[in-house]
Amino acid sequence: MTSEILSAQCCIAGGGPAGMMLGLLLARAGVSVIVLEKHQDFLRDFRGDTIHPSTLEVIHELGLLDRLLALPHQKVPRIRAQFGDLTLTIADFSTLSTQCRFVAFMPQWDFLSFIEQEGKRYPTFHLRMQAEVVDLLEEAGSVVGLRAKTPDGLLEVRAALVVGADGRHSVVRTKAGLSVEEFGAPMDVLWFRLSRRPSDSTDPLGRFDTGRIFIMLYRGDYWQCGFVIPKGSLDQIQARGLSAFRESVAQLSRFAVDRAGELQDWDQVKLLTVQVDRLRQWACQGLLCIGDAAHAMSPIGGVGINLAIQDAVATSNLLVDPLRHGTLTVNDLHRVQQRRDWPTRMTQRIQLFMQDRVIKRVLDEGGPLSPPLPFRLLARFPFLQQISARMIGIGFRPEHVRIPGI
Repeated sequence: MTSEILSAQCCIAGGGPAGMMLGLLLARAGVSVIVLEKHQDFLRDFRGDTIHPSTLEVIHELGLLDRLLALPHQKVPRIRAQFGDLTLTIADFSTLSTQCRFVAFMPQWDFLSFIEQEGKRYPTFHLRMQAEVVDLLEEAGSVVGLRAKTPDGLLEVRAALVVGADGRHSVVRTKAGLSVEEFGAPMDVLWFRLSRRPSDSTDPLGRFDTGRIFIMLYRGDYWQCGFVIPKGSLDQIQARGLSAFRESVAQLSRFAVDRAGELQDWDQVKLLTVQVDRLRQWACQGLLCIGDAAHAMSPIGGVGINLAIQDAVATSNLLVDPLRHGTLTVNDLHRVQQRRDWPTRMTQRIQLFMQDRVIKRVLDEGGPLSPPLPFRLLARFPFLQQISARMIGIGFRPEHVRIPGI
């Protein structure tokens, strides 16, 4: 039995970066929007916490940059990697022509809470927490809304447009029967924390060693660490015991060698199952998927959040007028995919190349490790670091806010 029925011009499933940014942009343009988020808050650990220059540019165009950067964050102007004893710069963001020439590391819950507070400044923005989308509402072959489970019972939201921004395990895309193209990945990632000391460096570091890859991201008073493992090998690693895992961490973390003992239990280690996929069609009548719901990205480059936000900006730019005037058609929705499909494909193509030619090779390596060709070229021709900085920091076809606020 439905306990509540609401209506809006747009209903968004998922209160992640894509959903919250789209909600803000639509409300800012005077479109009524309801965002449904299944959790009671944004506090989930080991989510993507990188805000790239392309996203910071969007925040600047909204006039919110100073307020965002007043929140605790770390500025990262370059990314380095270490192969054996060789350390090299992968990307130098200081060469970009954007407003911010760095990647900002900020807890995703802080970023999402910031977007929420900005959205609440507009009377047409509504966020419902603990509203888990469970089904689509359909009439005459068209999606006309969402059904969600809440602590108070079932909620129905009727809308001219339903947007699936509910991540790589999207209920919306599953219920809509949209076809997914899977590309696979040779690795998964184990995420955990190690404490940070004032004498430590602040630069993020990726360490490539024989058969192992280890990432350390500066997060203020701790390091967010990623231990890259072959796909599906977690059971084998756990069977060898936590002490063996701590020993591997100590060997790879070098300056934090004495902190591996902080890992006292496997519960401190979270598994990120890496997948790369893409919808063949992002939309059907009345429904559009964006962000991870449309294209799950590899963690390589940390670009998933920023690609999702670019989707949100493009969606707002293209659909605000049809939503305002009640003229929205499926062709309008296909225009979003036409706009965002090429940058998605190009980004995934590079990620798949890196997975197959670098990640897989390192994880399979049995002897002495030498840097793969792409990294040898970066070391030999430093100007290539500007190209990689643009691909990681800005991406293909960056979006800009075209719709003025009311």
